[in-house]
Amino acid sequence: MTEPLFLLVLFALGPFLLAEGLLARYELMIYAAGWRAPSPRLPEDQPYARGADPGRPPAAYLVYLDGIGKRRFTDTRDGGQLVKAIIAGAPELRVLGQVQPYSPLADPLVGRPVWDWLRHHVGITLFLHNVMQTFVAADRRYRPLYNRAVGAQIADQLRLAGYVADGGIPVVLLCYSGGAQVATGAVDRLFAELRAPLYLITLGGFHNGANDLTDAVHVHRLTSVNDWIERVGIRFFPARWRIFGRSAWNRAIDAGKVTVYSLDPAAHIGPTSYISPTAHLADGRSYLDRTTETVIEIIRRDCEAHAARDTAA
Repeated sequence: MTEPLFLLVLFALGPFLLAEGLLARYELMIYAAGWRAPSPRLPEDQPYARGADPGRPPAAYLVYLDGIGKRRFTDTRDGGQLVKAIIAGAPELRVLGQVQPYSPLADPLVGRPVWDWLRHHVGITLFLHNVMQTFVAADRRYRPLYNRAVGAQIADQLRLAGYVADGGIPVVLLCYSGGAQVATGAVDRLFAELRAPLYLITLGGFHNGANDLTDAVHVHRLTSVNDWIERVGIRFFPARWRIFGRSAWNRAIDAGKVTVYSLDPAAHIGPTSYISPTAHLADGRSYLDRTTETVIEIIRRDCEAHAARDTAA
Protein backbone atom coordinates (compact mmCIF):
# COMPACT_ATOMS: atom_id res chain seq x y z
CA MET A 1 0.00 0.00 0.00
CA THR A 2 1.41 3.39 -0.98
CA GLU A 3 1.29 6.41 1.30
CA PRO A 4 -1.41 8.27 -0.75
CA LEU A 5 -3.57 5.15 -0.72
CA PHE A 6 -3.03 4.81 3.04
CA LEU A 7 -4.19 8.41 3.56
CA LEU A 8 -7.24 7.76 1.36
CA VAL A 9 -8.15 4.73 3.46
CA LEU A 10 -7.81 6.80 6.64
CA PHE A 11 -10.16 9.42 5.17
CA ALA A 12 -12.71 6.75 4.20
CA LEU A 13 -12.56 5.34 7.72
CA GLY A 14 -13.13 8.75 9.26
CA PRO A 15 -16.37 7.88 11.14
CA PHE A 16 -14.78 4.77 12.65
CA LEU A 17 -11.69 6.74 13.64
CA LEU A 18 -13.83 9.42 15.28
CA ALA A 19 -15.74 6.82 17.30
CA GLU A 20 -12.56 5.08 18.34
CA GLY A 21 -10.92 8.37 19.21
CA LEU A 22 -13.75 9.03 21.69
CA LEU A 23 -13.67 5.50 23.14
CA ALA A 24 -9.93 4.87 23.24
CA ARG A 25 -9.44 6.80 26.49
CA TYR A 26 -12.20 4.90 28.31
CA GLU A 27 -10.02 2.07 29.59
CA LEU A 28 -7.27 4.45 30.67
CA MET A 29 -9.78 6.52 32.63
CA ILE A 30 -11.02 3.37 34.42
CA TYR A 31 -7.42 2.62 35.37
CA ALA A 32 -6.79 6.19 36.52
CA ALA A 33 -9.94 6.32 38.64
CA GLY A 34 -9.05 3.04 40.34
CA TRP A 35 -12.41 1.52 39.46
CA ARG A 36 -10.71 -1.64 38.40
CA ALA A 37 -7.20 -2.96 38.98
CA PRO A 38 -5.35 -4.81 36.21
CA SER A 39 -5.02 -8.53 36.87
CA PRO A 40 -1.56 -9.98 36.23
CA ARG A 41 -2.85 -13.57 36.26
CA LEU A 42 -3.01 -15.53 33.02
CA PRO A 43 -5.33 -18.38 32.06
CA GLU A 44 -4.24 -21.71 33.55
CA ASP A 45 -3.07 -23.05 30.18
CA GLN A 46 -0.90 -19.98 29.46
CA PRO A 47 2.71 -20.06 30.76
CA TYR A 48 4.23 -16.86 32.11
CA ALA A 49 7.36 -17.51 30.05
CA ARG A 50 8.74 -19.98 27.53
CA GLY A 51 12.23 -20.99 26.64
CA ALA A 52 14.97 -21.33 29.23
CA ASP A 53 14.59 -23.76 32.12
CA PRO A 54 12.79 -21.90 34.95
CA GLY A 55 14.95 -23.77 37.44
CA ARG A 56 18.00 -21.64 36.71
CA PRO A 57 18.63 -18.02 35.70
CA PRO A 58 18.38 -17.32 31.96
CA ALA A 59 20.88 -15.22 30.04
CA ALA A 60 18.14 -12.60 29.61
CA TYR A 61 14.40 -12.09 29.72
CA LEU A 62 12.85 -11.14 26.39
CA VAL A 63 9.47 -9.38 26.36
CA TYR A 64 7.80 -9.29 22.95
CA LEU A 65 5.46 -6.32 22.39
CA ASP A 66 3.51 -6.99 19.24
CA GLY A 67 2.09 -4.51 16.75
CA ILE A 68 -1.53 -3.45 16.44
CA GLY A 69 -2.62 -6.98 15.48
CA LYS A 70 -2.33 -8.04 19.15
CA ARG A 71 -5.73 -9.18 20.41
CA ARG A 72 -5.09 -12.06 22.82
CA PHE A 73 -2.49 -13.42 25.22
CA THR A 74 -0.99 -15.65 22.56
CA ASP A 75 0.98 -14.08 19.71
CA THR A 76 -1.20 -13.11 16.78
CA ARG A 77 0.66 -11.13 14.11
CA ASP A 78 2.38 -14.12 12.51
CA GLY A 79 1.02 -17.03 14.50
CA GLY A 80 3.91 -16.57 16.92
CA GLN A 81 6.51 -17.55 14.34
CA LEU A 82 9.04 -14.89 15.38
CA VAL A 83 8.80 -15.77 19.06
CA LYS A 84 9.00 -19.49 18.32
CA ALA A 85 12.04 -18.97 16.09
CA ILE A 86 13.81 -16.94 18.79
CA ILE A 87 13.10 -19.59 21.43
CA ALA A 88 14.40 -22.31 19.10
CA GLY A 89 17.51 -20.32 18.19
CA ALA A 90 18.32 -18.98 21.64
CA PRO A 91 17.24 -21.51 24.28
CA GLU A 92 19.12 -19.53 26.92
CA LEU A 93 16.41 -16.82 26.87
CA ARG A 94 13.19 -16.75 28.86
CA VAL A 95 10.56 -15.25 26.54
CA LEU A 96 7.29 -13.51 27.39
CA GLY A 97 4.74 -12.84 24.65
CA GLN A 98 1.55 -12.29 26.63
CA VAL A 99 1.80 -8.56 27.45
CA GLN A 100 -1.13 -6.50 26.16
CA PRO A 101 0.51 -3.30 24.83
CA TYR A 102 -2.81 -1.72 23.92
CA SER A 103 -4.64 -2.30 27.20
CA PRO A 104 -3.85 -0.35 30.38
CA LEU A 105 -5.98 -2.93 32.21
CA ALA A 106 -4.00 -5.84 30.71
CA ASP A 107 -7.13 -7.22 29.04
CA PRO A 108 -7.02 -8.94 25.64
CA LEU A 109 -9.74 -7.79 23.24
CA VAL A 110 -10.73 -11.36 22.43
CA GLY A 111 -13.05 -12.61 25.14
CA ARG A 112 -14.84 -9.33 25.77
CA PRO A 113 -18.49 -9.79 24.67
CA VAL A 114 -18.79 -6.46 22.85
CA TRP A 115 -15.48 -6.88 21.04
CA ASP A 116 -16.27 -10.48 20.12
CA TRP A 117 -19.47 -9.25 18.48
CA LEU A 118 -17.59 -6.50 16.65
CA ARG A 119 -14.94 -8.98 15.54
CA HIS A 120 -17.60 -10.98 13.71
CA HIS A 121 -19.60 -8.03 12.37
CA VAL A 122 -17.30 -5.00 12.02
CA GLY A 123 -13.81 -6.49 12.13
CA ILE A 124 -12.08 -3.24 11.20
CA THR A 125 -12.89 -1.82 14.63
CA LEU A 126 -10.43 -4.21 16.30
CA PHE A 127 -7.67 -2.88 14.11
CA LEU A 128 -8.70 0.71 14.72
CA HIS A 129 -8.94 0.18 18.47
CA ASN A 130 -5.26 -0.68 18.75
CA VAL A 131 -4.29 2.06 16.30
CA MET A 132 -6.06 4.64 18.45
CA GLN A 133 -4.57 3.21 21.65
CA THR A 134 -1.14 3.82 20.13
CA PHE A 135 -2.01 7.48 19.64
CA VAL A 136 -3.43 7.70 23.19
CA ALA A 137 -0.11 6.33 24.44
CA ALA A 138 1.68 9.01 22.39
CA ASP A 139 -0.59 11.91 23.48
CA ARG A 140 1.26 14.13 25.97
CA ARG A 141 -1.93 14.45 28.07
CA TYR A 142 -2.28 10.71 28.62
CA ARG A 143 1.25 9.42 28.00
CA PRO A 144 2.53 9.45 31.63
CA LEU A 145 -0.48 7.47 32.88
CA TYR A 146 -0.40 5.05 29.96
CA ASN A 147 3.34 4.50 30.40
CA ARG A 148 2.87 3.80 34.10
CA ALA A 149 0.05 1.32 33.46
CA VAL A 150 1.81 -0.76 30.82
CA GLY A 151 5.20 -0.48 32.53
CA ALA A 152 3.64 -1.93 35.68
CA GLN A 153 1.99 -4.67 33.60
CA ILE A 154 5.34 -5.70 32.12
CA ALA A 155 6.98 -5.65 35.56
CA ASP A 156 4.21 -7.87 36.97
CA GLN A 157 4.57 -10.38 34.14
CA LEU A 158 8.35 -10.49 34.57
CA ARG A 159 8.02 -11.17 38.29
CA LEU A 160 5.53 -13.96 37.65
CA ALA A 161 7.99 -15.37 35.10
CA GLY A 162 10.67 -15.51 37.78
CA TYR A 163 12.46 -12.18 37.48
CA VAL A 164 14.03 -10.95 40.72
CA ALA A 165 14.47 -7.20 41.12
CA ASP A 166 18.07 -5.99 41.37
CA GLY A 167 19.21 -9.39 40.12
CA GLY A 168 21.20 -7.89 37.27
CA ILE A 169 19.73 -10.10 34.53
CA PRO A 170 19.12 -8.07 31.35
CA VAL A 171 15.57 -7.43 30.16
CA VAL A 172 15.10 -6.99 26.41
CA LEU A 173 11.96 -5.32 25.04
CA LEU A 174 11.50 -6.53 21.46
CA CYS A 175 8.79 -4.38 19.91
CA TYR A 176 7.12 -4.49 16.52
CA SER A 177 5.58 -1.36 14.97
CA GLY A 178 3.32 0.40 17.50
CA GLY A 179 4.77 -1.78 20.24
CA ALA A 180 7.74 0.61 20.16
CA GLN A 181 5.56 3.43 21.50
CA VAL A 182 4.63 1.26 24.47
CA ALA A 183 8.16 -0.10 24.99
CA THR A 184 9.85 3.30 25.04
CA GLY A 185 7.18 4.54 27.42
CA ALA A 186 7.55 1.60 29.79
CA VAL A 187 11.27 2.14 30.42
CA ASP A 188 10.97 4.54 33.38
CA ARG A 189 8.42 2.50 35.30
CA LEU A 190 10.08 -0.80 34.53
CA PHE A 191 13.46 0.42 35.71
CA ALA A 192 11.97 1.96 38.85
CA GLU A 193 10.29 -1.32 39.82
CA LEU A 194 12.95 -3.86 38.83
CA ARG A 195 16.24 -1.93 38.54
CA ALA A 196 16.95 -4.13 35.54
CA PRO A 197 19.45 -3.50 32.73
CA LEU A 198 17.02 -2.58 29.92
CA TYR A 199 17.64 -3.03 26.21
CA LEU A 200 15.19 -2.19 23.42
CA ILE A 201 14.99 -3.70 19.94
CA THR A 202 12.51 -1.91 17.67
CA LEU A 203 11.35 -3.65 14.50
CA GLY A 204 9.77 -1.12 12.17
CA GLY A 205 9.23 0.98 15.30
CA PHE A 206 6.31 3.43 15.21
CA HIS A 207 6.74 5.83 18.16
CA ASN A 208 6.66 9.54 18.90
CA GLY A 209 10.23 9.90 20.19
CA ALA A 210 9.09 11.76 23.32
CA ASN A 211 9.63 9.05 25.94
CA ASP A 212 12.72 9.37 28.14
CA LEU A 213 15.28 6.65 27.42
CA THR A 214 17.79 7.63 30.10
CA ASP A 215 17.27 4.33 31.95
CA ALA A 216 17.71 2.20 28.82
CA VAL A 217 21.20 0.81 28.26
CA HIS A 218 20.80 0.75 24.47
CA VAL A 219 18.23 0.87 21.68
CA HIS A 220 18.65 -1.19 18.53
CA ARG A 221 16.55 0.07 15.62
CA LEU A 222 15.84 -2.52 12.90
CA THR A 223 14.45 -0.85 9.80
CA SER A 224 14.22 -0.97 6.01
CA VAL A 225 14.00 1.53 3.16
CA ASN A 226 10.74 -0.17 2.15
CA ASP A 227 9.10 0.33 5.55
CA TRP A 228 6.79 3.21 4.72
CA ILE A 229 4.80 2.84 7.95
CA GLU A 230 7.85 3.63 10.07
CA ARG A 231 8.60 6.58 7.75
CA VAL A 232 5.07 7.91 8.28
CA GLY A 233 5.67 7.81 12.03
CA ILE A 234 8.96 9.68 11.71
CA ARG A 235 7.31 12.39 9.61
CA PHE A 236 4.25 12.61 11.84
CA PHE A 237 6.05 13.05 15.18
CA PRO A 238 8.33 16.13 15.37
CA ALA A 239 10.32 14.60 18.25
CA ARG A 240 11.72 12.14 15.70
CA TRP A 241 13.04 15.00 13.52
CA ARG A 242 16.74 15.70 13.92
CA ILE A 243 16.15 19.46 14.01
CA PHE A 244 14.61 19.03 17.47
CA GLY A 245 17.86 18.07 19.10
CA ARG A 246 16.55 18.21 22.68
CA SER A 247 13.81 15.63 22.18
CA ALA A 248 14.18 12.41 24.16
CA TRP A 249 14.83 10.38 21.03
CA ASN A 250 17.50 12.73 19.70
CA ARG A 251 19.19 12.92 23.11
CA ALA A 252 19.44 9.13 23.05
CA ILE A 253 20.96 9.27 19.56
CA ASP A 254 23.47 11.93 20.61
CA ALA A 255 24.40 9.85 23.66
CA GLY A 256 25.29 6.95 21.38
CA LYS A 257 22.43 4.83 22.67
CA VAL A 258 20.81 4.09 19.30
CA THR A 259 22.22 1.70 16.71
CA VAL A 260 20.51 1.28 13.33
CA TYR A 261 20.42 -1.99 11.38
CA SER A 262 19.22 -2.31 7.80
CA LEU A 263 16.92 -5.21 6.94
CA ASP A 264 16.43 -4.15 3.32
CA PRO A 265 14.42 -4.90 1.27
CA ALA A 266 11.83 -6.04 3.81
CA ALA A 267 8.50 -4.24 4.18
CA HIS A 268 6.54 -3.47 7.33
CA ILE A 269 3.63 -5.77 6.58
CA GLY A 270 2.55 -8.22 3.90
CA PRO A 271 4.25 -11.10 2.10
CA THR A 272 7.65 -9.37 2.16
CA SER A 273 7.54 -8.20 5.79
CA TYR A 274 10.37 -8.49 8.28
CA ILE A 275 8.84 -11.72 9.59
CA SER A 276 7.85 -13.33 6.30
CA PRO A 277 8.74 -17.03 6.13
CA THR A 278 8.12 -17.11 2.36
CA ALA A 279 10.18 -14.12 1.10
CA HIS A 280 13.84 -15.05 0.66
CA LEU A 281 17.18 -13.30 0.41
CA ALA A 282 19.78 -14.10 -2.22
CA ASP A 283 21.56 -16.39 0.26
CA GLY A 284 18.45 -18.52 0.66
CA ARG A 285 17.42 -17.34 4.11
CA SER A 286 13.84 -16.24 4.64
CA TYR A 287 13.17 -12.74 5.93
CA LEU A 288 11.98 -14.36 9.16
CA ASP A 289 15.28 -16.25 9.46
CA ARG A 290 17.32 -13.07 9.01
CA THR A 291 15.28 -11.08 11.49
CA THR A 292 15.50 -13.89 14.05
CA GLU A 293 19.27 -14.23 13.60
CA THR A 294 19.74 -10.47 13.89
CA VAL A 295 17.70 -10.25 17.10
CA ILE A 296 19.53 -13.19 18.70
CA GLU A 297 22.93 -11.81 17.69
CA ILE A 298 22.09 -8.43 19.23
CA ILE A 299 20.87 -9.96 22.49
CA ARG A 300 23.88 -12.23 22.86
CA ARG A 301 26.27 -9.36 22.18
CA ASP A 302 24.50 -7.17 24.74
CA CYS A 303 24.55 -9.96 27.32
CA GLU A 304 28.28 -10.47 26.80
CA ALA A 305 28.93 -6.73 27.13
CA HIS A 306 26.78 -6.59 30.28
CA ALA A 307 28.67 -9.54 31.82
CA ALA A 308 31.99 -7.89 30.98
CA ARG A 309 30.94 -4.65 32.69
CA ASP A 310 29.86 -6.58 35.79
CA THR A 311 33.20 -8.40 35.88
CA ALA A 312 35.13 -5.17 35.51
CA ALA A 313 33.11 -3.54 38.27
